[in-house]
Amino acid sequence: MFAQDLPGYAGRSAEMRGKDPSARAVSSIHELQELLQEWVVSTWQVRPHSGLRAPLMPDRPLSPNEKYAALVAAAGYVPVALSPEEYIQLMPREWRVIGPGGVRINNRTYDSHDLAPYRRQPSGAGPDSRLWEVHYDPYGISCVWVHNHRGAGWITTTWRHLRTSPVPMGELVFDRARQVLAERERRKPDEEAVARVAAELLDRAADGPDERPARRRKRTGQAAERRDCKVVGRTRATSQPAGLASSRNPRDLGSTPTRAGPGLRNRR
Repeated sequence: MFAQDLPGYAGRSAEMRGKDPSARAVSSIHELQELLQEWVVSTWQVRPHSGLRAPLMPDRPLSPNEKYAALVAAAGYVPVALSPEEYIQLMPREWRVIGPGGVRINNRTYDSHDLAPYRRQPSGAGPDSRLWEVHYDPYGISCVWVHNHRGAGWITTTWRHLRTSPVPMGELVFDRARQVLAERERRKPDEEAVARVAAELLDRAADGPDERPARRRKRTGQAAERRDCKVVGRTRATSQPAGLASSRNPRDLGSTPTRAGPGLRNRR
């Protein structure tokens, strides 16, 4: 059912084939995977199936969505924590090269000894079979996860400046620090300097409100201070709960949901 809607569909026999179907079949395996996922949601899940029927309505076939809703209403569901692999897969994804220094994500460098066999090597997957799949957490930039296309599982890679900036932070603080440094020096800042300014921003906010006179605060940039406070406030609101390791080791993710959202899934 899915294949018959694709360009280049040959049909059940030669009579159903169009003119030169092989020339129209230009989709990659990754494009087909995305199309299939969309088709399952938009077509298969809402299509009535003869094998899905309710005891009180045996003459009416139900769709998978309708059958699931009926079963949940009758038996309820059990919230189940995500496994480490599922948690990582739900995070934002980028395709990157594994270079001599590791992988680059949003102006930061991540590296691990486990990446040594794959440096400057093609992944064999992705849009051009050269890039590697990398997932990252916008609320915790201490590490990212590289999908091991040649083996199994995920490779945890740590931010290169994590030791110099051990304070937990997210993308928002890092981007704000980079903006402040660029405005101050009028040039593209390096990664180490941005990490240092981000740590200073969080430390300054932890010291409490500024007690300088109002006129002096106005001269030094009241609007900039308000932006800094807003960034720090949002960082605290989305920071991890106490007791969770800042490295966010995937081995710990399955047992400790870090935030509301993709931390739980329904299982009937």
